[in-house]
Order: sequence, then C-alpha cells, then structure tokens
Amino acid sequence: MTKADVINEISDKTGIDKADVQVTVEAFFSVVKNSMAEGENIYVRGFGSFVNKKRAKKIARNISKNTAIVIDEHYVPSFKPSKIFTEKIKSSKSLK
Repeated sequence: MTKADVINEISDKTGIDKADVQVTVEAFFSVVKNSMAEGENIYVRGFGSFVNKKRAKKIARNISKNTAIVIDEHYVPSFKPSKIFTEKIKSSKSLK
C-alpha cells in the first residue's frame, strides 16, 4: 500500500476531501521527521513508538581497497509497534 492508497482510504472512510487528507498526512510525516531530527521520540498510544536508536562507533572494512574505516557513533530512526498492534497482526487470518 502506498501513501496515495492510504490517503484515498482515509478520504473514503471519513468523507473528508482528498486534498485535505493529503495535507494532514504530509504534516504528520513532517512533524515526525522534524521532531526526531531534534532528538525527540514520538509515542502514539495503541500504534507504536518512533524512537532514535544510538549506534556505537565502530571500525568497518572497505573490501575493494582493503582498508579500515571508522564509522562514528550516530543515531538511526526506528519504529517499535505497540503490543495491541503486534497482537492484531499476529491474530490476522488474512496473513495465514
């Protein structure tokens, strides 16, 4: 399912104009990206958490040049689904 499909489905279920739904969905994604870039985590009860995970400094290998490179510590975005969300997927009959 693509973002356009999500927008169409929300519009059909709520009766709200597609353009308004698109603006709302884009604003949500923008808030999530900007908040996480500032180091804030986002918790949506019943859905899941958008969190920044810290990756430690490590030494990696460039195989083609046979050299070692240092990758500094950094953060990567991560999503952790809630227990309710996880249980709904586990009990889904259409996935079995």
